[in-house]
Parts: sequence; C-alpha cells; structure tokens
Amino acid sequence: MKILLVEDDQKIGRFVEKGLRENSYTVIWRRTAREASDSLSESGFDLIILDLGLPDGDGIELLRTWRNSRFDEPVLILSARGSVDDRIQGLNIGADDYLPKPFSFEELLARVRSLFRRKGTAKKTSLEHRGIVMDLLSHSVTFHGEPVELTNREYSLLELFLSNRGRTLTRTQIGEKIWEAHYDMQTNLIDVYVRKLRQHFDQGTDGPSIIKTVRMVGYVMPQ
Repeated sequence: MKILLVEDDQKIGRFVEKGLRENSYTVIWRRTAREASDSLSESGFDLIILDLGLPDGDGIELLRTWRNSRFDEPVLILSARGSVDDRIQGLNIGADDYLPKPFSFEELLARVRSLFRRKGTAKKTSLEHRGIVMDLLSHSVTFHGEPVELTNREYSLLELFLSNRGRTLTRTQIGEKIWEAHYDMQTNLIDVYVRKLRQHFDQGTDGPSIIKTVRMVGYVMPQ
C-alpha cells in the first residue's frame, strides 16, 4: 500500500514516516502543497495523509482543488486545528477522516487501517499468484496456506512484483520504488532481496522461478 504523507514539520514527518514504514507501508513524504500535487499527478496512491498548515498554502484549499480535479484517494487530515467546526469543514470539503494533533501513532495506524478497509470494499485487498496470497490489509503472506515471515523490504518487493506481473521492472524502477533516494545503483542489494524471495517461494516447485532475471535490464514475475 502506497501512502502520500504531506507534512512540513520535520519531527512529525519523520515520526509518521518511520512508523508507517515499520508497518510495511510505502511512504512518499512531501513537505509542501506544490510537491504534494506534483507527486499526486505523477503517481497513484492508496491513501493521503494531509497536514493543513503547509508553508505554501492551506491544506483545506489544497484538498478542495484535488477533489475538484477528480482525485478520489482517501484523505486523512492531521491538524492542530481541532475544533468541531474545523473537523466539520475538513470532512465537508472531502476528507475521509480527521485526526487532531497531538496524536499517538497507534491511533493514526488504526485510522489508516480503517480507511484501507473501507476502500477495500471497492478495491482488491489481496494479491494472489502461484500459491502466494498477500493480504494487503493485515500485511500477511501465505504460501500454499502456510504463513511466510518476510522483512518489510521483502514484503514491499514482493508486493511490487505481484502488482506488476508480466511486466519487466528495471533495476532503476525497483530501486526507486523500494529504496527511493537511499538506493545506490552500484550495489547488488536488489539481487540479494530477489534471491531471498526465490528462497521463500521457489522451494518445492518444479516450474520456473517465481521471479525471472531479464539480462541487462532487471526482473519480471511471469504471469
């Protein structure tokens, strides 16, 4: 699941980003209204967490613009404006939930999961392929009915392949999606993690590997 976090406060942003990543969510953190709008127009997201007090614009007006432009991603507002009127305004503009600051991460996570469950009534909540079942809400994986323990990176990489079956993913695409700016293209980190996934899911099967190497390009999970 991919989340757009829009928060200019460095401390809160790092706190939320770290917690969500530790729960296997992919997080893109943007600090201004402009950066957020650019990211939203360039890539799809499953959820937006939006602070209202941004340095280059008001979050309420930003949300209004998004809704008028037919962006329908669920939006969770974070704001120091916690009055009943403020909450009503945010919800009427198009927010799906409203969490006043200060807040606990446990409550934020519970609200994020709740929004994903609501969205799940209209969107697929699991990915399945060759005996693998990935539950996108509980962040659990089974293989032929048996639980598989994955690290956060392994989970994110598996989700990327399952979501793009039949499509060749370049090393650059994988690095940018999973490690973002922290990935060094000179390392063999992707190969190491692909090998780990193969160890998890190729054992006991007579068919081809679950992930195929595309020489000089990257990898593909065959249909």
